[in-house]
Amino acid sequence: MSLSPLLNASLVIQIHTFLAIAAVILTITIFILPRGSTAHRWMGWTWVTLMAIVALSSFGIHGIGLIGPFGPIHILSVFVLFQLVMNVRAARTRNIRGHARGMKLLTLGALVGAGAFTFLPGRIMYQVVAGG
Repeated sequence: MSLSPLLNASLVIQIHTFLAIAAVILTITIFILPRGSTAHRWMGWTWVTLMAIVALSSFGIHGIGLIGPFGPIHILSVFVLFQLVMNVRAARTRNIRGHARGMKLLTLGALVGAGAFTFLPGRIMYQVVAGG
């Protein structure tokens, strides 16, 4: 394992990666907390902020361009931003079931699913884990 590929990457990739990792760690904590508690709400808002920055920062990362500089990850980023709004709205309107379901699906798709692709050969996180 070597952090040098990540530390040698552009600042936007470093911000994107470190905030995504922070969101993963925060996700675990949020899932452990009692639902609806003050800590759950504060950590939830922090998570939403982290995920919004992660999604927005992806627009500064260009690797697979299908439409100009934009690729599949950018479609996912638009979806994430939309889902963040919808899932926060669900919580604020007391649609707790919809909020919980939406946040779980967002976690699986945006953090776990998209995160798994970062470990494919040739990607920076693959290089980090494989040792450069």
